[in-house]
Amino acid sequence: MERLSGNGGIARLGELLREGEGLMAELVRRDGVRSPNGAWSPAPRAAAGPRAAGRRAEYELLVEAIYEGYLLHYGRPRLIAPAEADLGLLAGDQLYAIGLARLVELGDTVAVAELADTITLSALAHGAGEPELAQAAWAAGATAVGWGPAEDHRRAKQMVLEGDPGALEAMRTCFATALGGPAPR
Repeated sequence: MERLSGNGGIARLGELLREGEGLMAELVRRDGVRSPNGAWSPAPRAAAGPRAAGRRAEYELLVEAIYEGYLLHYGRPRLIAPAEADLGLLAGDQLYAIGLARLVELGDTVAVAELADTITLSALAHGAGEPELAQAAWAAGATAVGWGPAEDHRRAKQMVLEGDPGALEAMRTCFATALGGPAPR
């Protein structure tokens, strides 16, 4: 399981946003990255895979941007500190766009599709009151970005879309199958 590090992708994302102008630069926490004990991030997992070889730092940065966007919608953001909930949602949308645009620049349409699916699946999971399923979707999605999508992952995504009660176990299983270990909880 990957833990946040003070000098990883999230720290680089903070530097990138602070260098910019406008609202995003103003929303970056001035007291540093908030990384609660045990905070998990999918970015190191995605960057560790063979598909990210030679561009690991870029993959870690862009997945951190997308994941921080997700946290602004559904969790506790680590880097962005919005004064209002609506502002947090807008910042989250902008971070989704920043990360996906960087992937497009890399020409990695497979990863764009996987992360877009992950955003959708995690939203559906939260809408159904299943945050554990959302976390498993992030773990499996990051694995698909780094190692490529597998058939069991495609089936697990379909199960989430259909509201299948076995979707959580399917997501955890496809993560474990790809990497030889359980999905983070």
